Amino acid sequence: MSNIEVLEKTLPVAPLKIAAMESCRSLGQKVNDYIVSFRENTISEVTESPLYVNYRSNNYLVNCSCPRFGSGEAKGILKETIRGTDLFIMTDVCNYSLTYTVNGHLNHMSPDDHYQDLKRIISAATGKARRINVIMPFLYESRQHKRTKRESLDCALALEELNAMGVSNIITFDAHDPRVQNAIPLSGFDSFNPPYQFLKALFRAVPDIIPDKDHLMIISPDEGAMHRAVYFSNVLGVDMGMFYKRRDYSRIVGGKNPIVAHEFLGDDVRGKDVIIVDDMISSGGSMLDVAKKLKERNAGRVFVCTTFGLFTDGFDSFDDYYDKGYINKVVTTNLTYLPPVLYEKPYFVQADMSKFLALIIDSLNHDVTIGAVLNPTDKIHTLLEKHKNGVPF
Repeated sequence: MSNIEVLEKTLPVAPLKIAAMESCRSLGQKVNDYIVSFRENTISEVTESPLYVNYRSNNYLVNCSCPRFGSGEAKGILKETIRGTDLFIMTDVCNYSLTYTVNGHLNHMSPDDHYQDLKRIISAATGKARRINVIMPFLYESRQHKRTKRESLDCALALEELNAMGVSNIITFDAHDPRVQNAIPLSGFDSFNPPYQFLKALFRAVPDIIPDKDHLMIISPDEGAMHRAVYFSNVLGVDMGMFYKRRDYSRIVGGKNPIVAHEFLGDDVRGKDVIIVDDMISSGGSMLDVAKKLKERNAGRVFVCTTFGLFTDGFDSFDDYYDKGYINKVVTTNLTYLPPVLYEKPYFVQADMSKFLALIIDSLNHDVTIGAVLNPTDKIHTLLEKHKNGVPF
């Protein structure tokens, strides 16, 4: 039974409302439009039953904001009632394009600022919502997920704080280490992965890819991304390889131990297209180094698939490596802020996640299983069959 068929047979937990914060306003609008479309097609005749009040609507978005004082302090405002609603708050903690002033000085918003604004909106709800859910695609402080010496455990602390504020469900994507949910074992925590959206976007951008053992290989750029690469290789039925990072543990540069070299483990990549799968591109240095080493081993085309394209050091290195033929395409999602200049790059391919997010929200609002959403294997197999037969998708 498809997800839409399941939704047709159930009622919402409560009237749906979505508070898309300024950091992901455009993504929230797309999600809203998809849910409006879902519900128009799901029920042809909405009954007069009070159970269906506010079910069909042309807008589920809540008017909200976090204005700031001249000192840089802020407050959260909900400009309409959310009493008794199933409230989904969407935030992008990586959106550095937003600014505010502190005593006349311009500041770009950091993940800490976005997280504080999220708590302000939760506080503004003052416990009146039937249920509060947080959609945070890039999990706040998820890279600081374990303690190796005297270090803070920021992600676990944030999850405990949201739980204490009454958040029922936290929805994120490709969590750096999903085991961080152990900090709140009795609360809802779901980490989704976008392999289906990656393949769909890549097949559309490069229709001549042949997904079989003789023509394609999946590469993990480090040991941390192994589970992603294993899933990709199994569902596609192709071989995989991995690089492991040799680090200099005697010093710390930029908050981490510098990489000395990338060593490769795997079969021969000669003549094969390769897909490098990872959760994020931060500066991109290690990803580009992996791509270069694959080309030095006579790999065919190199495609990079990453959930979050942060590009903290800009695009000059990516432009250079594209011009030299080291990379062919970079596929990343629109779950975090992407600067407008990226859309002009010939190597950029966007994997649109708005429909997927809308399906997640609609499923949770109906309180139905999201097992099929969590496991996209069947959808990928259907996609592969369509790609093989030349059927549009």
